[in-house]
Amino acid sequence: MTSSSPEALKARFEAEAVPLLPRFYLAALRLTGNPADAEDLLQETYLRAFRGFSRFRAGTNLTAWLYRILRNTFINGYRKRRREPTTVPEAWEPDSEMDRWQVEVSAEATVVGSIVDERLQQALSSLPEQHRRVLLLFEVEGFSCQEIAAMVGVPRGTVMSRLHRGRKNLRERLQPVPAVPVSAA
Repeated sequence: MTSSSPEALKARFEAEAVPLLPRFYLAALRLTGNPADAEDLLQETYLRAFRGFSRFRAGTNLTAWLYRILRNTFINGYRKRRREPTTVPEAWEPDSEMDRWQVEVSAEATVVGSIVDERLQQALSSLPEQHRRVLLLFEVEGFSCQEIAAMVGVPRGTVMSRLHRGRKNLRERLQPVPAVPVSAA
């Protein structure tokens, strides 16, 4: 049995990729916003990863490779859903103002939207996209700078720079607004 035999690939995939499932479930949950969609996304991701595992180079970053598949699968699914026509039952009538069309949002907007503190939400939303993405991958997802570099396709130093600038900008945006003294007139 050679290292490229189907049995060896399957054993290697089970030994290396399957233990990462809990971490990627959390990432899928952050992207989709609900457990059922996260499970579907994770299943599709692992199916694609298993099918392409023979092309994965041993010794490279498996976590970054799987995350890229997860993210691309999510984006492709989002694009597919946007192209599909929305159907509404014939008998449907809006009952109240609460009956609105749901708008798909990006994964980053989902994470930002789940933050309770409105000032923090606004501050994160106002960051440049490249700084926000690196900051969320590092602080929320828990990926290392090296893993993020592989995911977004930039050098590790660029990730560290974006992380530093993102934190600095976030800190500046979260500074308390100085109180305006009320003059006794």
